Amino acid sequence: MGMSGGGGGGWQSRRSRRRGGGGAVMSEINVTPMVDVMLVLLIIFMVAAPMLTVGVPLDLPQTQAQAVSQDREPLVVSINNEGKVFLQDSEISVDELVPKLQAIAKAGYDERIFVRGDKTVDYGAVMKVMGRLSGAGFKRVALVSEVEQGN
Repeated sequence: MGMSGGGGGGWQSRRSRRRGGGGAVMSEINVTPMVDVMLVLLIIFMVAAPMLTVGVPLDLPQTQAQAVSQDREPLVVSINNEGKVFLQDSEISVDELVPKLQAIAKAGYDERIFVRGDKTVDYGAVMKVMGRLSGAGFKRVALVSEVEQGN
């Protein structure tokens, strides 16, 4: 009636089977740690990606204008709240702006140029940049703003 230790189902026999040389090798892959690592990497990239696209930090004015569709990355001229001018992400002087744009522009004077001006910057600073661009012959110059948030 009681339990006797002679059979093959006890814990001692299982333990000895694992240690013995006759057991089969476990060939299953545990994918749970790999999935955990991939999900952590996905979250890191989702959080970091928007931070990588920011060039010059500006507080853009808001309008109700629709977004312009663009098939390739445009040239961006930014004017920060201190009146400093940036071409893409590098600071340049206003006098260097037109020669650098002419050297960079692949489509010549038909290249799309976006002008981003901080909403606290002097209106004259933005108009100075716009005047230089139109005076140089660039035809496709657009002002960039954020979509107006409804209250």
